[in-house]
Amino acid sequence: MTAFTDAEFEDAAGLAPAVVRRYLSGKGWSAEGDLSGAELWEWRPPQEPGAPFNPTPYELLVPMQRRRDYAGRVADILETLAVVEARRPADIIREMQLPPVDWQFLRLVPPGPSGTAPLLDLVSALTGLKDLHTAAASSALTPQAVQPGQKPQVVKDHVAAVRLDQTRVGSYVIAAHTPLPDSLLGGHEGEAGQGSLFNDADLIRHGPSPSEPFARRVSRMLFAGVTCARFVAEQTLGEDSVSHFEHLDSAGLSANLCEALVKIAGEERRGFSLAFAWSSERPMEQPSPPVAIGRRHVQALEAVAKDLRQRLGREAGAVLHGVVTRLNRDVAPPEATVYGDIVREDFQRQRSVRVELRPEDIDKAADAWRRGLEVAVKGDLEPRGTGVRMRRLTAFVVGQE
Repeated sequence: MTAFTDAEFEDAAGLAPAVVRRYLSGKGWSAEGDLSGAELWEWRPPQEPGAPFNPTPYELLVPMQRRRDYAGRVADILETLAVVEARRPADIIREMQLPPVDWQFLRLVPPGPSGTAPLLDLVSALTGLKDLHTAAASSALTPQAVQPGQKPQVVKDHVAAVRLDQTRVGSYVIAAHTPLPDSLLGGHEGEAGQGSLFNDADLIRHGPSPSEPFARRVSRMLFAGVTCARFVAEQTLGEDSVSHFEHLDSAGLSANLCEALVKIAGEERRGFSLAFAWSSERPMEQPSPPVAIGRRHVQALEAVAKDLRQRLGREAGAVLHGVVTRLNRDVAPPEATVYGDIVREDFQRQRSVRVELRPEDIDKAADAWRRGLEVAVKGDLEPRGTGVRMRRLTAFVVGQE
């Protein structure tokens, strides 16, 4: 029997019946019927391969309203949940008290004892998870096969709102959640019509509904994008070549998302999986099974990301800071080679960029070259061989000595 502290017992008494039912619904429990002021809820463990019959289900009696023994009955519920989920009642209570959220569970398989992970693996995984949310939010806003480095404020706000929770049972499971609006499009908890949020039977084909809150659109785009990434990795491995997959950008596939998945795998390219759980206040009708990414998938996704960037990697309105190292007036249009940083939020990398100059920029570039002055150039970046070229300039500013 699980021992409850006085504080936990008080917290259990403070949980509203609707909150308890919402939590159970989100964890896969189902209401089976009414029993004199209470609901019978049931959860059946997954059947083990080769088992001769379905496992015996767990059952809970959930009170419909507060009565004198309410705290004790909720404590009984928490005791059963603690067994099913292998977690402390305090952790379950804290999760019940959260506002409506969508969950993502990143399961790593690092070497060493269960429940531990090398620091470097976690750094890569957390950075990759942040980039994954950034890519999904960018695709939810504007689907593109290659997302620009500069991100709109709504994307930044989404990433800032993502929270990490306590780790879960498993080799090493990172739990993240995204808050959703409290109301159902102006409705109330339990109100009918929630299915209208998910008219599309196939998210990969149809993408998210524009009527959804942005946080849910990102959650769905994240699921669809990761699912597509595994699909294109499998196809790339099967054909031993990279096909054109940019038609899947509306479902969240992008070079940025593929690169984020590669980053999660870390330098050792370890496999991992992503699982998704949806707020019961905005139920998800489409099945969303976990997505496993293995070492060979990671290698294929590196190739897919590189292909997308090389073919489709034009970045409009990019900013380049650096110095002019070469000036060529004898080509049409004239070119300056600028060595410096392309200003991006996801990374900073110094490199040489060939810049196609406008007529009014030629003398400024020559002056900056002779005097060794820094320049700031704004234009469109395009892949060229193994490098990049900046074209269609909108600004060429020379700094002061």
